[in-house]
Amino acid sequence: MSDLRVEPVTSRADLRDFVDLPLRLHPRELAVPLLASTVRAWWRGTSPHPEPVELLLVRDGAGRAVGRTTVHTDARLDARLGAPSLLFGATEFADAPAAAALVRALEDRAAGRTQLFGPVSLLPNQSGGVITSGFAARGFVDSPWNPAHVPATYEALGFERWGEADTWAVDVAAASRDGLPSEAEWVAAGLRLERGRRSQVGRLVPEVLAVLNRSFAALPYYTPITDAEMAFATDGLGHLVDEDLLLLARDATTGELVAFVLVVPDITAFLQRVGGRLGPLQQLRLLVTRHRYRRDAVLVIQGTEPDRQGQGVLTLLSRTLQAHLARGGYGRLRSTFVGRDNPASARQFQRFGGRPLHGVTFYRRPVATGTTTAGPAPKETR
Repeated sequence: MSDLRVEPVTSRADLRDFVDLPLRLHPRELAVPLLASTVRAWWRGTSPHPEPVELLLVRDGAGRAVGRTTVHTDARLDARLGAPSLLFGATEFADAPAAAALVRALEDRAAGRTQLFGPVSLLPNQSGGVITSGFAARGFVDSPWNPAHVPATYEALGFERWGEADTWAVDVAAASRDGLPSEAEWVAAGLRLERGRRSQVGRLVPEVLAVLNRSFAALPYYTPITDAEMAFATDGLGHLVDEDLLLLARDATTGELVAFVLVVPDITAFLQRVGGRLGPLQQLRLLVTRHRYRRDAVLVIQGTEPDRQGQGVLTLLSRTLQAHLARGGYGRLRSTFVGRDNPASARQFQRFGGRPLHGVTFYRRPVATGTTTAGPAPKETR
C-alpha cells in the first residue's frame, strides 16, 4: 500500500502510539504488553543495552499507527550468530502490507549487515520470538503472544525459522505436596537447600548471574548478561518474590551456589489490565493486591553450574519447587521457552506431567543488496 510510511519515534505522542499499538491490535486477555518503562528507556537511551536502539512506527494515510519495531545491533549476538546482524524487536503489525513496510525500513538501515534477525527485545535471552502454535493460550510475563497469521506473514517475506523452542505449562498436582526431597537426599548430593529472601534479592543477583551466564554459555543464542542488564531486568523484583519459590542449592562444604530456580507469581493479568504501564501508583496497587496472583506462577530463570549438570541437582530443586507450589495453593506453572535442542531442560517439566504450551521461533533473512543507511532521527527533548 503506497500510503504507508515508516517514521522514527521522535515525540512523546509517537511513543504513546508505539506503546498502545498492541493494545489496539490484540485481545487484551491474550497478549502481554511490554512494560512501558522499558520502552521509554530504549527511546531515551537510558537502558543498559550497549548499542543505540531506534523505535519505528508504520502509519497509514490517515496517520494511524499500524506497525512498530525497534532497530538495534549487538556485537555479542553477532559473535554468537557468526554474522553481523541488524536486530529488530517489539515488532507488531496490523497486516501483511504493514509488515512489508517495516521490512523495507529495516533493509534501508542494514548497510554493513548480512542478515535481519528477530524479533528480539532486545536479545533472545531477554525476551522476544514469535509463537507458531498454541494461539488460543494466553501469553505470560517474558513470553511472546501473537495472532496465528504472524508466522506465515514473516515466511512470505522470506524469513526462515531459527532456534525453534516451546514454552511449557505444568498443572500443579496436589500429590506434589508430599514430594519434598528428604534431608538425606540433599546430604547425599553434597548440597544444602536455601530459600531466597526478599530482603536479600539485591545481594543474590550478582551470585545468581554468574551461575546463569556459565550455565547457558553453550547455547547458540545466549549472550552473557551484564551486571547492568541484570539490575535493569530485576528492578523491583524483591516486592514480587514468593520466598518459597526462589530456591538455591549450595555446596554443603563451601557454601558456593551450585544451582537455582527463580519462580514468581504470574502477574500477567495485572499487566494486561494496566496496559504495561506500571507506574508508582500501579506498583503500589500490585504490592497491595499481590496475594491475588498466587494462582499461577512463572519460571523466569534457572541455572546449574556446568560441572554439576546431569547429576540430579535440578531434579532436587524441581521436586522442591513442585511441593512448594502445591503447598502455596498455586494451580499452574508456566515456563519461558526451552529450545527443542535442549531436551534435558524439557524433561524437568515432562516429569511432572508438563506439556508444551506455545511453539516459539526467531526469524532471520539475508539482507538484500543495495541497501542504504538511514540513521536515527533526533528525539524531542521538551
